[in-house]
Amino acid sequence: MTQALSSRRRWLALPAVLIATFMAQFDLFVVNVALPVLQRELNAGDAALQLIVGGYAFVYASGMITAGRLGDILGHRVMFVGGMVAFGLASLWCGTANSPGELVAARLVQGLSAAAMVPQAFALIAVLFGSAERPRALSFFGVTIGVGAVAGQVLGGVILNANLLGWGWRPIFLVNVPLSLAGAIIGLRLPGSSLSGTRPRLDVPGAVGISAGLALILVPLTLGRGDGWPAWTWASFACAFVILAGALWWEARLARADREPVIDLTLFRERVFSLGLGAGIAIFASFFSFVFTLTLLLQDGYGLSPLRAGLSFGPLGIAFAAASLRSRGLAVRYGARVIVVGTCIALLGLAGAVILLATSGGRPSLSALLVVMTIVGAGNGTAVPLLVGVVMRHMTRGAGAVSGIMTTANQFAAAAGVAAIGAQFFAVLGTGVGLRAYAHAAMWSTAASLALAIVPVFLTWQLTRGSATAAGEAEPSPQLAGRRSGED
Repeated sequence: MTQALSSRRRWLALPAVLIATFMAQFDLFVVNVALPVLQRELNAGDAALQLIVGGYAFVYASGMITAGRLGDILGHRVMFVGGMVAFGLASLWCGTANSPGELVAARLVQGLSAAAMVPQAFALIAVLFGSAERPRALSFFGVTIGVGAVAGQVLGGVILNANLLGWGWRPIFLVNVPLSLAGAIIGLRLPGSSLSGTRPRLDVPGAVGISAGLALILVPLTLGRGDGWPAWTWASFACAFVILAGALWWEARLARADREPVIDLTLFRERVFSLGLGAGIAIFASFFSFVFTLTLLLQDGYGLSPLRAGLSFGPLGIAFAAASLRSRGLAVRYGARVIVVGTCIALLGLAGAVILLATSGGRPSLSALLVVMTIVGAGNGTAVPLLVGVVMRHMTRGAGAVSGIMTTANQFAAAAGVAAIGAQFFAVLGTGVGLRAYAHAAMWSTAASLALAIVPVFLTWQLTRGSATAAGEAEPSPQLAGRRSGED
């Protein structure tokens, strides 16, 4: 299966596979720097702005488990190419929208399209690359996750400042159209099968229940603060709990009957999968909430333009990318403990940010802030691709279903972290203005991100304890070796 393309053609195809992940991450964050422009030029109110940002996030996060399973059923290539085409068309719609309502609708379709293509990108790596090449391919996947998000801040500011053709904010969406077209064309030449020997059936009740439950959590998290947490937000949380509990009961019932649930709950019995998934959730919630509140501090606190605020994320993005590319070599040389070291570096960076914000008298040095941002980027860049690699070594079942769980969990964590810690930021800020008020709010929100960052340190230590190897090594670790027979 992995020999369907020559080694050279597989590596040439990898950028096309990864562009889906890049675009999805890019569009999750690029609107942050464009919100003032959208408010002014599109006459968008607060509710519309929240939906432009959050609508994409909750549709994207809640749809990926179903899309991952559809990849196992229909073929990853079919779903990947279809998602690419749909994402390009939705981006064109976003870029030509003439009202806030139209842009909100286009963003919802864009998020659904992202959910269709991203799990397939993850699964196609497993299909394309054998055990010898897969760790290296995964290191690029790890780079793409973080760089796509940071690029949303950096390139978003550059594009807005350039005001291409006098189109204002529209090019931040239109830039996706040629990328989607190119990715879809290359995707047509990729293998169409999955790692599964047979194609499962879609568990419709489970897919609908899980997607609806996740959406019912993300919607009030996204919109609740702006509306003052009205009764409907708490009713939504309660309904989400009931629906998710019912969906998980249904999934367990299908598993006992040897049928095909959309979530294979037996995966959570596997130590590496559960610990890796938990660590990834905590990392994504901590890192992306930190990035979000920094955007507010830089633009509204320091008063930086979208361009300067975006470029301020450049060192963080470079550090993330460089550490991701270097992490596999470090793991080969020093073993699995490199993952723990990465999470500890990120923790120290966040601790440094809290100390800086707490001791600066309300006027933190921008240069010092860039330093701690870079440390956070380097730590997460080291940990994320290795963590992904560890879980990927367990990919002996439907690649789409497993990747759907992982990507859903991580993106849900990122969206929930941004919403929850963002709400805390605004609660502390209140009616405050100026650098002092924003620095104080950022201190408390960064402290929350710091608390979350403690979790992956413990989980990755548990994950790697007693293992001499890691995801980047040529041979699997002892506790993973049993899972590899017959995979390729």
